[in-house]
Amino acid sequence: MRVLVWVLVSIAVLVAIVAALVVWNPVLVSRIVWPIVEDRQLDEPFLGVTARGALEPNLFSIEATGVSTAPVVAAASTFLATLDAGQRERTLYPVDDLEWRRWANIHIATRQGVGFLEMTEPQRNAGFALLRASLSARGFQTARDIMRLEGHLADLLDDHHAYGEQRYWITVMGEPSLTQPWGWQIDGHHLVINYFVLGDQVVMTPTFMGSEPVRADSGPYAGTAILDAELEAGLALVNALDPGQRADAILTDAKTANSNRGELFQDNAVVPYEGLTLDRLSPAQKALATNLISLYVGKLSGGHADVKMTDILAHWDATRFAWVGGTAPDSVFYYRIHSPVLLIEYDHQTPVALEGPDRPTREHVHTVVRTPNGNDYGKDLLRQHLLRRPHAGSARFGG
Repeated sequence: MRVLVWVLVSIAVLVAIVAALVVWNPVLVSRIVWPIVEDRQLDEPFLGVTARGALEPNLFSIEATGVSTAPVVAAASTFLATLDAGQRERTLYPVDDLEWRRWANIHIATRQGVGFLEMTEPQRNAGFALLRASLSARGFQTARDIMRLEGHLADLLDDHHAYGEQRYWITVMGEPSLTQPWGWQIDGHHLVINYFVLGDQVVMTPTFMGSEPVRADSGPYAGTAILDAELEAGLALVNALDPGQRADAILTDAKTANSNRGELFQDNAVVPYEGLTLDRLSPAQKALATNLISLYVGKLSGGHADVKMTDILAHWDATRFAWVGGTAPDSVFYYRIHSPVLLIEYDHQTPVALEGPDRPTREHVHTVVRTPNGNDYGKDLLRQHLLRRPHAGSARFGG
């Protein structure tokens, strides 16, 4: 009996200590707890986002695109050259490493690689140059504005330990090359980009972009705002549908909780096809849908975005548009564009950092872009590459 009492008292004390630590220093607690959570979540081998739990075959192939990746290779090589030996060791991983999947769009996660906060000015400039070479002008602007809004959030909360403009980390998987597979990742709160390269082919998913708040009305970042175009373009498309189309597209007009399916640790999510098939759109409606998709795909640098759009259009008749929530100018909502080769999600989320009722708000937005059926992180291309050249690397496709 005494042993049982001792055990119960010990557990109670441990719980109290952990609770106190969470209140006193949640960042410290996350560094202890997060790796355990992360390893558990990533224990399942990679399959990819699917509609029915099984891959749709023969969707991706290794082929020349005619769009050079030399600027990205050069920028990555320059960035790595600015790092000291210790930083390089923390930043470089094998091309098929599980590190790809360790990203998290929440602020309490621990990160790998080298962070902007610790970089010298030349290193920071080289890091931004890598993003600029890889993204379109609009994509780079959105990424930087997310970082600025994270700085604004830190000022609003007076918490620069958990939040901040420079709390983003870069890792590089493989060695930058014009012929061999490699890639890079930026990982931080509300901004995650996975960028895989094989020859002149690029896969830039999963990509996560969001913010809370979505605009700054005060302080040094006043006037900064993100994702307005994605909001307006979504509303424009849903409100252009006729009654029959709306009935198929709108799954429910009640938006009471978070809806995204493809965020952190959801590499193997089963997301069924739902909503309106885009082959039912009129030419004018198709133009609106194409514009909406291009706002996401267009964050990739020009020629590579065109290659991706060509792939998306080839699966147009199998692409669906689904909506949750209201369609008024001030509504909160979620929408999804889903095909065998594309998953786009836009979601108004409940408050986390800022105070407010526990219901979705326009001040907290998450967007996700994925490549379903096994090619997030370029994994299907890497699989094919390693099958052709088994000496080029290990065959840990499931990592």
